[in-house]
Amino acid sequence: MNPENLSKFVTFFKTPPLWYGNYDGLEQFDFPEIDLQDLKIDSIPENIRLGHQMERVFLQLVEHSPRYRVLAYNIPIRKDKISLGEIDFILKDLEENKMLHVELTYKFYILDPTVANPIHQLIGPNKRDTFYDKKEKIKHQQIPLLHSQEGSTVLRDMNIDHESLDHKVCFKAQVFLPLGLQNPSFLPLNNSCFAGYWMSQETFSTFRRNFSLFYIPYKKQWPESPTSDLHWNSYQDFKIDLDSRLANKNSPMVWLKKFNGELLKVFVVWWL
Repeated sequence: MNPENLSKFVTFFKTPPLWYGNYDGLEQFDFPEIDLQDLKIDSIPENIRLGHQMERVFLQLVEHSPRYRVLAYNIPIRKDKISLGEIDFILKDLEENKMLHVELTYKFYILDPTVANPIHQLIGPNKRDTFYDKKEKIKHQQIPLLHSQEGSTVLRDMNIDHESLDHKVCFKAQVFLPLGLQNPSFLPLNNSCFAGYWMSQETFSTFRRNFSLFYIPYKKQWPESPTSDLHWNSYQDFKIDLDSRLANKNSPMVWLKKFNGELLKVFVVWWL
């Protein structure tokens, strides 16, 4: 496996869950210990969406574990040829001798402390999605889909009893803080998910003076940490790309490199 593909597996595995145990009725999947030095895994296609890449990574990591066996994944559920959704994964837990339904999520959120209710403070960098909405969709759409007439019929045809399934989520996330936020915390969610900062274009124009080189990663690179061997750009070249993305109402992730080699990842948002 080439180093770029290997990094996807390492990054996914090391990304913390957004919470531990049970949160609002959603139980985190007990991810197995895996020897990352012993991985013998197929490459992940570069031309598929990041979400689909993460599904392939999860699938192959779980298949590498002696604890779980994958019974089915990406199961489409339809009614009159209209898609109702998909079931992500059905696993057999060989240690506890039970079957699990696992919904996989890998997200990037910014923490907006100006929102009054803490449960609504985690939002996508473009303000097009929220943690609360995703949580509610899993609870009220994705999990009930397995117990619908259409879902239970599909599972029965695969010799899987929908009533015997334990529902789990593998909900991993990277959370970006507003620059300057003191004593950040969003308990009961997991503070170890903090991955960097976010800021307005105006704030970034000052903040960037502490850095010498810049890089805008492709979305498939977002989960990863920046490295020194990238094709870094000067600020002048980088700013043309940044301004274009912000003008098109897109909040890019930006990687920065200091003169001393220190690396940082941030989001620059278009809506402030």
